[in-house]
Amino acid sequence: QPQLVEYGGGSVQPGGSLRLSCVGYEYTLSAYAVAWIRQALGKEREVVSCISSHGTLTDYAESVKGRFTISRDDAKSTVYLQMNNLKPEDTAVYYCADALLGCSTKDTDFGSWGQGTQVTVSP
Repeated sequence: QPQLVEYGGGSVQPGGSLRLSCVGYEYTLSAYAVAWIRQALGKEREVVSCISSHGTLTDYAESVKGRFTISRDDAKSTVYLQMNNLKPEDTAVYYCADALLGCSTKDTDFGSWGQGTQVTVSP
């Protein structure tokens, strides 16, 4: 059955880096825009970054601009999120999700979601 699976979460100190991967199994991932969406404890979900179906367009939340980079390798059916200079406020569960109609800043515009991966940034 088609599914998205996230990898790469973990614990890191402030200023550190992590790379998340979103793998589409039994998926033509290239047909979809893909976003990374996070939810911190007690907070609303936030669309952190999104990449269009051909990778020509990328978008970032203001809170991560200049620190996070989204990319995709459709041959591997994978979308990446490189996260540098991590801050404690980046602590959240990170989900990847797809959208046939393109990138959006609204989490409700995304269809299928992965199960999420925890990112914790603390001293």
